Amino acid sequence: MTASMTAFARNHMATNWGQLSWEIRSTNHRYLDISLRLPEPLRSAEEAIRERINKQLARGKIECCLRFQVDHNHPGTMAINGQLVDRLTEMANEIEKRIHESSSMGVTDILNWPGVITEDGIDYPSLAVNAVDLIDDALQDLIKNRQREGERLAEMVRERLTEITEQVQTVRSILPEIIEAYRQRLEGRLNELKESFDPGRLEQELVIFASKSDVAEELDRLTSHITETQHALASEKPVGRRLDFLMQEMNREANTLGSKSSDIRVTKTSIELKVLIEQIREQVQNIE
Repeated sequence: MTASMTAFARNHMATNWGQLSWEIRSTNHRYLDISLRLPEPLRSAEEAIRERINKQLARGKIECCLRFQVDHNHPGTMAINGQLVDRLTEMANEIEKRIHESSSMGVTDILNWPGVITEDGIDYPSLAVNAVDLIDDALQDLIKNRQREGERLAEMVRERLTEITEQVQTVRSILPEIIEAYRQRLEGRLNELKESFDPGRLEQELVIFASKSDVAEELDRLTSHITETQHALASEKPVGRRLDFLMQEMNREANTLGSKSSDIRVTKTSIELKVLIEQIREQVQNIE
């Protein structure tokens, strides 16, 4: 199933110590580029998290942010750093003796001091395991969103392929007419000169013209690329790079078609083909 590289997913989990939540943003990128933001106490889970992402995704810039909101109402999630409180009290008493004034430091001041309130009662190893399990769920949501967007992109590509096919068929249908029109122009010019001409020479000139303006090979290759693109869209594997390559090849054939053109209709078709191919290429940049 075709998947887009652009998507977003959010998931959360309630634990004994608070709430864990993941936010994952995915954008287009040539390769798989993973950026993680984790709370410092949960850094131990980074390697396992990267492994999970690598197994699930092939391409894209993946930005993952893990947040942990402590439930301070739950017993054991907060504790007092007794050593720091004792040290602060000793320092306050020492200052009182030195300046001979009563200290203005109260309980609230001590509680607000950085490091006095700790979260030693939280089982961070268990939380790390929960975080790894939770990202599996978040990744599944992300993949579903990428596939949903990918199907929309694939449908747009198929519509453009249908239009390209119609353009190719149009050129095929007018090729005999173009050669016949050239024959008539050539005969008309020779008649204007009022010179006798060798019918064999006329046929030879027509063969040369047909050879120079023969675009059947380009049309055949365009048709082949259209078929290959349709097959790629039906693949279960990541096909973004292959689709990008196919668009380059199709654009090359459209350019050659234009350079060989001896008829304004073929020239216009070449331009229309390049517009359609470019529209596909823009969307292919977002396909995994």
